[in-house]
Amino acid sequence: QWATIRIEKGVKKPQPQMLKSPAANGIIERDETPMEKEIARLHEVDFEFSDIFYFCRKGFEAIVEDEVTQRFSSEELVSWNLLTRTNVNFHYISLRLTVVWVIGVIVRYCFLLPLRFTLAAIGITSMIVGTTMVGQLPNSSVKNYLSELVHLTCSRILVRALSGTIHYHNKENKPQKGGICVANHTSPIDAIILTNDGCYAMVGQVHGGLMGVIQRATVKACPHVWFERSEIKDRHLVTKRLREHVADKSKLPILIFPEGTCINNTSVMMFKKGSFEIGGTIYPVAIKYDPQFGDAFWNSSKYNIVSYLLRIMTSWAIVCNVWYLPPMVRKEDEDAVQFANRVRSAIARQGGLTELPWDGGLKRAKVKDTFKEEQQKNYSKMLVRNGSI
Repeated sequence: QWATIRIEKGVKKPQPQMLKSPAANGIIERDETPMEKEIARLHEVDFEFSDIFYFCRKGFEAIVEDEVTQRFSSEELVSWNLLTRTNVNFHYISLRLTVVWVIGVIVRYCFLLPLRFTLAAIGITSMIVGTTMVGQLPNSSVKNYLSELVHLTCSRILVRALSGTIHYHNKENKPQKGGICVANHTSPIDAIILTNDGCYAMVGQVHGGLMGVIQRATVKACPHVWFERSEIKDRHLVTKRLREHVADKSKLPILIFPEGTCINNTSVMMFKKGSFEIGGTIYPVAIKYDPQFGDAFWNSSKYNIVSYLLRIMTSWAIVCNVWYLPPMVRKEDEDAVQFANRVRSAIARQGGLTELPWDGGLKRAKVKDTFKEEQQKNYSKMLVRNGSI
């Protein structure tokens, strides 16, 4: 705390567990007044050139700071955690602070990193060897037991390799066999965090390299659902295979991250509806990391997986809370999109996350034309209703 006070002179000592809200991190103050009320201030009935001011302001706000882009960069902290000098780059504050930071670098890189790397190598090797051996056994209850034992043991070794401190809440709501576990997505280690407390059948795309070796080994012992790149684009094929898995109540619950990309631990974005069209019981899980000890968010546009893992393994620790929420089923009067939104809202409330309607795919794609057309239609309806057209 004294380091932070030195950086931010005159600022009150922050509470240890309080983080800045997303709004506090913004560089502009937005007016969330709906279009109808905003334009109603400008005129009464007919179209006027002043109407364009509303759209111009919204455009400028999006250019300066939109709601989506800032969710794909690390959240800012209220206090310095000795991992970075400031939120920008190296900035000299004092000799004492510099000495403390250098000592921290030596501890993290010379002591913690080698130990963590060794544990990670043991965990990965054990996972590959163990699942390969279990995969040779005939299907039986013994094979399922050994498979779960290998997965749990190796996952716990990998969590130790990250100095993980995980607090699981409401364990009575843990996902059951034949169900679907859905969670918000911050990092690739989310799966390890959850598997540390129970086994799941993973769903994902087939990879190459070391990840591909692990996938091929684990699928022999556990009914994971891996898709080829060509299959993942076939939504009907994906839905069919997932339904077949859920229909077998003896199989492990499926673990799915419906956002489809990593968000920076402050928000929950749109859930893709495919996971909610399968049927069956949904078990929501909220995951919230404590950034004071290490930034778990993976900005895949900035760091490759090797750089990301190096950052994680040289942080102080990975501390997070996991909440198991009560199971949810789709109501008769709601479609898959409404059900997905209801589950997302429950996760956001429990995790203290901001709920956003945007598709996480905007991380790499442009805004769909339908979003633009929706604003145009709303404005046209206003003019028709007011008798301008």
